[in-house]
Amino acid sequence: MTPDPTNPINKVVLAYSGGLDTSVIVPWLKENYGCEVVCFTADVGQGAELDGLEEKALASGASQLIVKDLTAEFASDYLIPLMRSGAIYERKYLLGTSVARPIIAKYLVEAAHEVGAQAISHGATGKGNDQVRFELTVMALDPRLKVIAPWREWSIRSREDALDYAAAHGIPVPNTKKSIYSRDRNLWHISHEGGDLEETWVEPNEGMYLLSASPENAPEEGVYIEIDFDSGIPTTLNGEKLTPAALIGKLNTIGGVHGIGRADLVESRLVGMKSHGVYETPGGTILMAAHKELESLVLDRATIQYKDVVALKYAELLYDGLWFTPLKEAIDAFVDSTQGPVTGTVRLKLYKGNIITVGRKSPFTLYREDFATFGQEDVYDQSDAEGFIHIYGLPLKVRALNKLPISGLDMPKPDYSRFKRD
Repeated sequence: MTPDPTNPINKVVLAYSGGLDTSVIVPWLKENYGCEVVCFTADVGQGAELDGLEEKALASGASQLIVKDLTAEFASDYLIPLMRSGAIYERKYLLGTSVARPIIAKYLVEAAHEVGAQAISHGATGKGNDQVRFELTVMALDPRLKVIAPWREWSIRSREDALDYAAAHGIPVPNTKKSIYSRDRNLWHISHEGGDLEETWVEPNEGMYLLSASPENAPEEGVYIEIDFDSGIPTTLNGEKLTPAALIGKLNTIGGVHGIGRADLVESRLVGMKSHGVYETPGGTILMAAHKELESLVLDRATIQYKDVVALKYAELLYDGLWFTPLKEAIDAFVDSTQGPVTGTVRLKLYKGNIITVGRKSPFTLYREDFATFGQEDVYDQSDAEGFIHIYGLPLKVRALNKLPISGLDMPKPDYSRFKRD
Protein backbone atom coordinates (compact mmCIF):
# COMPACT_ATOMS: atom_id res chain seq x y z
CA MET A 1 0.00 0.00 0.00
CA THR A 2 1.31 3.44 -0.92
CA PRO A 3 1.19 5.83 2.07
CA ASP A 4 -1.45 8.56 1.79
CA PRO A 5 0.07 11.89 2.96
CA THR A 6 -3.40 13.26 3.76
CA ASN A 7 -4.16 10.41 6.15
CA PRO A 8 -2.49 10.85 9.57
CA ILE A 9 -2.60 7.08 10.08
CA ASN A 10 -0.95 5.26 7.20
CA LYS A 11 0.31 2.24 9.09
CA VAL A 12 -0.93 0.40 12.16
CA VAL A 13 0.75 -2.38 14.15
CA LEU A 14 -1.81 -4.86 15.46
CA ALA A 15 -1.26 -7.13 18.46
CA TYR A 16 -2.12 -10.35 16.66
CA SER A 17 -3.07 -13.76 18.04
CA GLY A 18 -4.49 -15.39 14.91
CA GLY A 19 -7.93 -15.88 16.43
CA LEU A 20 -11.21 -14.75 14.92
CA ASP A 21 -11.18 -11.31 16.51
CA THR A 22 -7.73 -10.22 15.38
CA SER A 23 -8.24 -11.83 11.97
CA VAL A 24 -11.30 -9.65 11.47
CA ILE A 25 -9.58 -6.55 12.87
CA VAL A 26 -7.06 -6.60 9.99
CA PRO A 27 -9.61 -5.88 7.21
CA TRP A 28 -11.64 -3.64 9.53
CA LEU A 29 -8.63 -1.38 10.08
CA LYS A 30 -7.88 -1.24 6.36
CA GLU A 31 -11.50 -0.46 5.57
CA ASN A 32 -12.08 2.14 8.28
CA TYR A 33 -8.67 3.79 8.51
CA GLY A 34 -7.35 3.24 5.00
CA CYS A 35 -4.05 2.03 6.42
CA GLU A 36 -1.49 -0.70 6.01
CA VAL A 37 -1.69 -3.28 8.80
CA VAL A 38 1.40 -4.94 10.22
CA CYS A 39 0.67 -7.80 12.59
CA PHE A 40 2.85 -8.36 15.64
CA THR A 41 2.96 -11.50 17.78
CA ALA A 42 4.95 -11.87 20.99
CA ASP A 43 6.07 -15.37 21.82
CA VAL A 44 5.77 -15.57 25.60
CA GLY A 45 5.41 -19.32 25.75
CA GLN A 46 2.10 -20.02 23.99
CA GLY A 47 3.54 -23.08 22.31
CA ALA A 48 1.55 -24.56 19.41
CA GLU A 49 -0.77 -21.54 19.32
CA LEU A 50 1.87 -19.81 17.17
CA ASP A 51 1.76 -22.42 14.39
CA GLY A 52 0.65 -21.09 11.00
CA LEU A 53 0.28 -17.50 12.16
CA GLU A 54 2.04 -15.85 9.23
CA GLU A 55 -0.20 -17.57 6.70
CA LYS A 56 -3.29 -16.51 8.66
CA ALA A 57 -2.13 -12.91 8.99
CA LEU A 58 -1.32 -12.50 5.31
CA ALA A 59 -4.59 -14.17 4.30
CA SER A 60 -6.44 -11.64 6.45
CA GLY A 61 -4.83 -8.77 4.53
CA ALA A 62 -1.81 -7.87 6.67
CA SER A 63 1.31 -6.70 4.86
CA GLN A 64 3.55 -8.71 7.17
CA LEU A 65 3.76 -10.55 10.47
CA ILE A 66 6.48 -9.81 12.99
CA VAL A 67 7.06 -12.58 15.55
CA LYS A 68 9.36 -11.87 18.48
CA ASP A 69 10.59 -14.63 20.78
CA LEU A 70 10.39 -13.00 24.20
CA THR A 71 10.27 -16.14 26.34
CA ALA A 72 13.69 -15.73 27.95
CA GLU A 73 13.19 -12.03 28.72
CA PHE A 74 9.65 -12.68 29.92
CA ALA A 75 10.93 -15.25 32.42
CA SER A 76 13.96 -13.35 33.71
CA ASP A 77 12.70 -9.75 33.69
CA TYR A 78 9.01 -10.20 34.46
CA LEU A 79 8.19 -13.58 36.02
CA ILE A 80 11.17 -13.74 38.36
CA PRO A 81 10.60 -10.17 39.69
CA LEU A 82 6.94 -11.09 40.18
CA MET A 83 7.92 -14.20 42.14
CA ARG A 84 10.49 -12.34 44.26
CA SER A 85 7.89 -9.70 45.15
CA GLY A 86 5.44 -12.34 46.43
CA ALA A 87 2.57 -10.52 44.71
CA ILE A 88 -0.77 -12.33 44.58
CA TYR A 89 -3.94 -10.58 43.46
CA GLU A 90 -7.01 -11.06 45.69
CA ARG A 91 -5.46 -13.96 47.59
CA LYS A 92 -5.30 -16.46 44.71
CA TYR A 93 -4.36 -15.05 41.31
CA LEU A 94 -0.67 -15.32 40.42
CA LEU A 95 -1.10 -12.62 37.74
CA GLY A 96 -0.24 -14.75 34.72
CA THR A 97 -2.15 -12.70 32.15
CA SER A 98 -1.39 -9.38 33.81
CA VAL A 99 2.38 -9.90 33.86
CA ALA A 100 2.55 -10.70 30.14
CA ARG A 101 0.85 -7.50 28.98
CA PRO A 102 3.65 -5.00 29.67
CA ILE A 103 6.28 -6.96 27.73
CA ILE A 104 3.89 -7.52 24.81
CA ALA A 105 2.96 -3.84 24.72
CA LYS A 106 6.61 -2.81 25.06
CA TYR A 107 7.56 -4.69 21.89
CA LEU A 108 4.37 -3.60 20.17
CA VAL A 109 5.67 -0.05 20.56
CA GLU A 110 9.13 -1.14 19.36
CA ALA A 111 7.58 -2.75 16.27
CA ALA A 112 5.67 0.46 15.54
CA HIS A 113 8.97 2.35 15.63
CA GLU A 114 10.68 -0.21 13.39
CA VAL A 115 8.05 -0.07 10.63
CA GLY A 116 7.20 3.60 10.97
CA ALA A 117 3.62 3.14 12.16
CA GLN A 118 1.56 5.97 13.60
CA ALA A 119 -0.75 3.76 15.67
CA ILE A 120 -1.08 0.45 17.41
CA SER A 121 -4.23 -1.64 17.75
CA HIS A 122 -5.39 -4.47 20.01
CA GLY A 123 -8.31 -6.85 20.27
CA ALA A 124 -9.09 -6.34 23.96
CA THR A 125 -12.74 -5.75 24.71
CA GLY A 126 -14.13 -2.62 26.33
CA LYS A 127 -15.16 -4.57 29.42
CA GLY A 128 -11.85 -6.11 30.40
CA ASN A 129 -8.56 -5.23 32.03
CA ASP A 130 -6.27 -5.77 29.03
CA GLN A 131 -7.32 -2.61 27.23
CA VAL A 132 -6.03 -0.63 30.22
CA ARG A 133 -2.80 -2.62 30.47
CA PHE A 134 -1.92 -2.28 26.80
CA GLU A 135 -2.79 1.38 26.56
CA LEU A 136 -1.11 2.51 29.77
CA THR A 137 2.10 0.83 28.62
CA VAL A 138 1.90 2.57 25.24
CA MET A 139 1.23 5.84 27.03
CA ALA A 140 4.27 5.33 29.25
CA LEU A 141 6.63 4.38 26.41
CA ASP A 142 5.43 6.52 23.50
CA PRO A 143 2.33 8.69 24.00
CA ARG A 144 2.64 9.95 20.41
CA LEU A 145 1.25 6.66 19.13
CA LYS A 146 -2.50 6.54 18.62
CA VAL A 147 -4.27 3.51 20.06
CA ILE A 148 -7.12 1.99 18.07
CA ALA A 149 -9.41 -0.34 20.01
CA PRO A 150 -11.95 -1.76 17.53
CA TRP A 151 -14.15 -3.27 20.23
CA ARG A 152 -14.87 0.27 21.40
CA GLU A 153 -15.69 1.47 17.88
CA TRP A 154 -17.17 -1.17 15.63
CA SER A 155 -20.70 -2.57 15.41
CA ILE A 156 -19.59 -6.19 15.85
CA ARG A 157 -21.09 -7.48 19.08
CA SER A 158 -20.92 -11.26 18.86
CA ARG A 159 -18.97 -14.14 17.38
CA GLU A 160 -21.69 -14.54 14.79
CA ASP A 161 -21.25 -10.90 13.75
CA ALA A 162 -17.51 -11.47 13.42
CA LEU A 163 -18.00 -14.59 11.30
CA ASP A 164 -20.42 -12.72 9.02
CA TYR A 165 -17.90 -9.89 8.65
CA ALA A 166 -15.13 -12.35 7.81
CA ALA A 167 -17.27 -14.10 5.22
CA ALA A 168 -18.32 -10.80 3.63
CA HIS A 169 -14.68 -9.73 3.28
CA GLY A 170 -13.32 -13.09 2.13
CA ILE A 171 -11.28 -13.60 5.29
CA PRO A 172 -10.61 -17.30 5.92
CA VAL A 173 -11.33 -18.40 9.44
CA PRO A 174 -9.46 -21.69 9.90
CA ASN A 175 -11.71 -23.05 12.60
CA THR A 176 -15.16 -21.68 13.22
CA LYS A 177 -15.81 -24.12 16.05
CA LYS A 178 -14.77 -22.28 19.18
CA SER A 179 -14.07 -23.60 22.61
CA ILE A 180 -16.73 -22.47 25.03
CA TYR A 181 -13.90 -20.96 27.10
CA SER A 182 -11.90 -17.82 26.52
CA ARG A 183 -8.29 -18.68 27.26
CA ASP A 184 -4.96 -16.91 27.63
CA ARG A 185 -1.76 -18.93 27.75
CA ASN A 186 1.89 -18.17 28.35
CA LEU A 187 4.91 -19.66 30.10
CA TRP A 188 3.50 -18.82 33.57
CA HIS A 189 -0.09 -20.02 33.27
CA ILE A 190 -3.28 -20.60 31.34
CA SER A 191 -6.55 -18.88 32.20
CA HIS A 192 -10.11 -20.01 31.50
CA GLU A 193 -13.16 -17.75 31.39
CA GLY A 194 -16.66 -17.83 29.92
CA GLY A 195 -18.89 -20.79 29.16
CA ASP A 196 -20.13 -22.57 32.27
CA LEU A 197 -17.70 -20.50 34.36
CA GLU A 198 -20.10 -17.58 34.06
CA GLU A 199 -22.08 -19.39 36.75
CA THR A 200 -20.24 -19.21 40.07
CA TRP A 201 -22.13 -22.11 41.65
CA VAL A 202 -21.17 -24.69 39.01
CA GLU A 203 -18.08 -26.84 39.49
CA PRO A 204 -15.71 -26.45 36.51
CA ASN A 205 -15.72 -29.33 34.05
CA GLU A 206 -12.61 -31.47 34.44
CA GLY A 207 -12.18 -31.52 30.67
CA MET A 208 -11.51 -27.78 30.76
CA TYR A 209 -8.08 -28.13 32.38
CA LEU A 210 -5.07 -28.25 30.05
CA LEU A 211 -1.96 -28.02 32.23
CA SER A 212 -2.83 -29.97 35.38
CA ALA A 213 -4.26 -33.30 36.39
CA SER A 214 -7.00 -33.38 38.96
CA PRO A 215 -5.69 -34.21 42.44
CA GLU A 216 -7.83 -37.36 42.38
CA ASN A 217 -6.12 -38.58 39.21
CA ALA A 218 -2.61 -37.51 40.20
CA PRO A 219 -0.07 -40.27 40.97
CA GLU A 220 -0.51 -42.17 44.22
CA GLU A 221 3.19 -41.66 44.87
CA GLY A 222 4.39 -38.12 45.60
CA VAL A 223 7.57 -36.65 44.10
CA TYR A 224 10.39 -34.81 45.87
CA ILE A 225 12.08 -31.86 44.24
CA GLU A 226 14.87 -29.47 45.26
CA ILE A 227 15.18 -25.89 44.06
CA ASP A 228 18.32 -23.79 44.58
CA PHE A 229 18.09 -20.00 44.80
CA ASP A 230 20.79 -17.36 44.44
CA SER A 231 19.71 -13.95 45.82
CA GLY A 232 16.08 -14.86 45.29
CA ILE A 233 16.56 -16.15 41.74
CA PRO A 234 15.92 -19.87 41.11
CA THR A 235 18.95 -21.37 39.42
CA THR A 236 18.85 -25.14 39.80
CA LEU A 237 16.18 -27.85 39.81
CA ASN A 238 17.13 -31.25 41.24
CA GLY A 239 20.81 -30.47 40.71
CA GLU A 240 20.40 -29.31 37.10
CA LYS A 241 21.35 -25.71 36.39
CA LEU A 242 18.66 -24.09 34.23
CA THR A 243 17.67 -20.72 32.85
CA PRO A 244 14.57 -19.20 34.47
CA ALA A 245 12.47 -20.04 31.39
CA ALA A 246 13.63 -23.66 31.26
CA LEU A 247 13.20 -24.09 35.02
CA ILE A 248 9.65 -22.73 34.93
CA GLY A 249 8.83 -24.99 31.98
CA LYS A 250 10.08 -28.10 33.80
CA LEU A 251 8.17 -27.18 36.95
CA ASN A 252 5.02 -26.74 34.85
CA THR A 253 5.35 -30.31 33.67
CA ILE A 254 6.17 -31.80 37.07
CA GLY A 255 3.57 -29.74 38.92
CA GLY A 256 0.89 -30.39 36.32
CA VAL A 257 1.28 -34.16 36.66
CA HIS A 258 0.72 -33.87 40.41
CA GLY A 259 -2.29 -31.54 40.23
CA ILE A 260 -0.49 -28.42 41.45
CA GLY A 261 -1.51 -24.85 40.74
CA ARG A 262 -5.27 -24.68 40.18
CA ALA A 263 -7.08 -21.54 41.35
CA ASP A 264 -10.81 -20.83 41.01
CA LEU A 265 -11.41 -17.14 41.62
CA VAL A 266 -14.15 -14.53 41.51
CA GLU A 267 -12.03 -11.42 41.03
CA SER A 268 -12.59 -7.69 40.92
CA ARG A 269 -11.80 -6.28 37.50
CA LEU A 270 -10.20 -2.88 37.26
CA VAL A 271 -13.19 -1.55 35.29
CA GLY A 272 -15.50 -2.18 38.24
CA MET A 273 -17.23 -5.50 37.66
CA LYS A 274 -16.62 -9.00 38.99
CA SER A 275 -15.51 -11.88 36.79
CA HIS A 276 -15.12 -15.60 37.38
CA GLY A 277 -12.03 -17.37 36.09
CA VAL A 278 -9.99 -20.49 36.65
CA TYR A 279 -6.20 -20.38 36.46
CA GLU A 280 -3.61 -23.13 36.11
CA THR A 281 -0.13 -22.07 37.25
CA PRO A 282 1.79 -25.23 38.20
CA GLY A 283 5.38 -24.00 37.99
CA GLY A 284 4.64 -20.54 39.33
CA THR A 285 2.78 -21.94 42.33
CA ILE A 286 5.72 -24.20 43.20
CA LEU A 287 8.30 -21.43 42.76
CA MET A 288 6.41 -18.93 44.89
CA ALA A 289 5.92 -21.50 47.64
CA ALA A 290 9.61 -22.43 47.64
CA HIS A 291 10.74 -18.80 47.57
CA LYS A 292 8.56 -17.90 50.56
CA GLU A 293 9.91 -20.86 52.52
CA LEU A 294 13.47 -19.71 51.96
CA GLU A 295 12.56 -16.14 52.91
CA SER A 296 11.10 -17.43 56.17
CA LEU A 297 14.53 -18.83 57.01
CA VAL A 298 16.69 -15.81 56.16
CA LEU A 299 14.59 -12.65 56.55
CA ASP A 300 13.77 -11.04 59.88
CA ARG A 301 10.22 -10.61 61.10
CA ALA A 302 9.88 -6.89 60.34
CA THR A 303 11.15 -7.30 56.77
CA ILE A 304 8.83 -10.24 56.07
CA GLN A 305 5.83 -8.35 57.38
CA TYR A 306 6.57 -5.20 55.44
CA LYS A 307 7.36 -7.17 52.30
CA ASP A 308 3.90 -8.75 52.57
CA VAL A 309 2.37 -5.27 52.70
CA VAL A 310 4.36 -4.18 49.65
CA ALA A 311 3.35 -7.36 47.79
CA LEU A 312 -0.30 -6.31 47.94
CA LYS A 313 0.53 -2.99 46.27
CA TYR A 314 2.78 -4.70 43.74
CA ALA A 315 -0.08 -7.03 42.76
CA GLU A 316 -2.46 -4.09 42.40
CA LEU A 317 -0.03 -2.15 40.20
CA LEU A 318 0.58 -5.15 37.98
CA TYR A 319 -3.11 -6.06 37.69
CA ASP A 320 -3.96 -2.45 36.83
CA GLY A 321 -1.36 -2.17 34.08
CA LEU A 322 1.03 0.12 35.95
CA TRP A 323 4.26 -1.80 35.34
CA PHE A 324 6.20 1.11 33.88
CA THR A 325 5.63 3.55 36.74
CA PRO A 326 7.84 5.22 39.36
CA LEU A 327 6.13 3.43 42.24
CA LYS A 328 6.64 0.02 40.61
CA GLU A 329 10.34 0.87 40.12
CA ALA A 330 10.64 1.93 43.75
CA ILE A 331 9.01 -1.29 44.97
CA ASP A 332 11.38 -3.30 42.77
CA ALA A 333 14.28 -1.52 44.44
CA PHE A 334 12.92 -2.43 47.87
CA VAL A 335 12.40 -6.07 46.89
CA ASP A 336 15.91 -6.25 45.41
CA SER A 337 17.35 -4.95 48.68
CA THR A 338 15.73 -7.84 50.58
CA GLN A 339 16.89 -10.65 48.30
CA GLY A 340 20.62 -10.85 48.95
CA PRO A 341 20.35 -13.47 51.72
CA VAL A 342 17.58 -15.41 49.90
CA THR A 343 20.17 -17.97 48.83
CA GLY A 344 19.91 -21.65 49.57
CA THR A 345 17.90 -24.77 48.84
CA VAL A 346 14.28 -25.72 49.42
CA ARG A 347 13.06 -29.31 49.30
CA LEU A 348 9.39 -29.93 48.51
CA LYS A 349 7.10 -32.90 48.20
CA LEU A 350 4.38 -32.65 45.55
CA TYR A 351 1.43 -34.88 46.26
CA LYS A 352 -2.11 -34.74 44.82
CA GLY A 353 -2.38 -30.98 44.55
CA ASN A 354 -0.38 -30.27 47.70
CA ILE A 355 3.01 -28.63 48.09
CA ILE A 356 4.59 -29.91 51.28
CA THR A 357 7.82 -28.34 52.51
CA VAL A 358 10.17 -30.99 53.81
CA GLY A 359 13.41 -29.04 54.10
CA ARG A 360 15.11 -25.69 53.68
CA LYS A 361 18.71 -24.58 54.20
CA SER A 362 20.79 -21.46 53.61
CA PRO A 363 24.24 -20.14 54.50
CA PHE A 364 22.42 -16.99 55.65
CA THR A 365 19.91 -18.72 57.91
CA LEU A 366 18.72 -16.79 60.96
CA TYR A 367 17.71 -20.03 62.64
CA ARG A 368 20.05 -21.49 65.28
CA GLU A 369 19.07 -24.70 66.99
CA ASP A 370 21.08 -23.80 70.07
CA PHE A 371 19.25 -20.45 70.31
CA ALA A 372 15.82 -22.02 69.81
CA THR A 373 16.13 -24.68 72.50
CA PHE A 374 14.33 -24.31 75.82
CA GLY A 375 17.48 -24.59 77.87
CA GLN A 376 19.46 -21.77 79.49
CA GLU A 377 21.80 -20.23 76.95
CA ASP A 378 24.15 -17.29 76.92
CA VAL A 379 22.30 -15.65 74.06
CA TYR A 380 18.94 -15.61 75.84
CA ASP A 381 18.08 -15.57 79.53
CA GLN A 382 14.52 -16.78 80.00
CA SER A 383 14.07 -14.66 83.11
CA ASP A 384 14.36 -11.56 80.88
CA ALA A 385 10.97 -12.43 79.41
CA GLU A 386 9.11 -11.26 82.54
CA GLY A 387 10.24 -7.66 82.18
CA PHE A 388 9.59 -7.73 78.45
CA ILE A 389 6.04 -8.97 78.97
CA HIS A 390 5.34 -6.24 81.55
CA ILE A 391 6.49 -3.50 79.17
CA TYR A 392 4.87 -5.05 76.10
CA GLY A 393 1.54 -5.49 77.87
CA LEU A 394 1.50 -2.05 79.56
CA PRO A 395 -1.20 -0.61 77.22
CA LEU A 396 -3.48 -3.51 78.13
CA LYS A 397 -2.84 -2.98 81.83
CA VAL A 398 -3.58 0.75 81.59
CA ARG A 399 -6.77 0.06 79.70
CA ALA A 400 -7.94 -2.33 82.41
CA LEU A 401 -7.02 0.11 85.20
CA ASN A 402 -9.12 2.77 83.50
CA LYS A 403 -12.04 0.32 83.44
CA LEU A 404 -12.51 0.66 79.71
CA PRO A 405 -14.95 -1.87 78.19
CA ILE A 406 -13.60 -4.85 76.27
CA SER A 407 -15.57 -5.44 73.10
CA GLY A 408 -17.33 -8.79 72.91
CA LEU A 409 -16.78 -9.72 76.54
CA ASP A 410 -19.68 -9.93 78.96
CA MET A 411 -18.15 -10.82 82.30
CA PRO A 412 -17.97 -9.39 85.81
CA LYS A 413 -15.33 -6.73 86.22
CA PRO A 414 -12.47 -7.78 88.50
CA ASP A 415 -11.62 -5.78 91.61
CA TYR A 416 -8.89 -3.32 90.69
CA SER A 417 -8.80 -1.68 94.14
CA ARG A 418 -5.51 -3.34 94.97
CA PHE A 419 -3.87 -1.37 92.20
CA LYS A 420 -4.98 1.96 93.66
CA ARG A 421 -2.46 4.09 95.43
CA ASP A 422 -3.04 5.17 99.02
